[in-house]
Amino acid sequence: MSHDDTVDPPHGELSLLLAAELQDHLMTASNDLERLQRLLDDACVALMDGFHASAGQLGEVIDQGHDITPNLLAVRQQLFKTVTALQFQDMATQLIAHTNKRLRSCADQIARDALGDDDPDGAAVVDEGPLKPNPVTQDEMDAGSVELF
Repeated sequence: MSHDDTVDPPHGELSLLLAAELQDHLMTASNDLERLQRLLDDACVALMDGFHASAGQLGEVIDQGHDITPNLLAVRQQLFKTVTALQFQDMATQLIAHTNKRLRSCADQIARDALGDDDPDGAAVVDEGPLKPNPVTQDEMDAGSVELF
């Protein structure tokens, strides 16, 4: 025994306290990711609302027969870039869900391994983490063709 009368766990095993603390940290990180997802969703809704309002106003100007000036074309191109930037939300959502699933799987495995199976019917169920290391292979966004008008 050590000087504080605690027994060190065998080599390679986590103490229950350390396992519980690690599991709490993983679950906190998972909850933070869920909060980040909600913030991202809210921001993207605001961006889409602004995009649709701007596109509608630009469409009205073009429909009224106004000359399409270089400035008007530049505004149209900026709107196209906005649509491309909104693809970020889809990629970020996939990454957040992937990471969240991995964190929760790790937390469940730690709980199962440290606390044992307390289920009388058999082993504790642990959802497997994602098999792929990354659901999104794209690391940049390029403008594609977008039809607005």
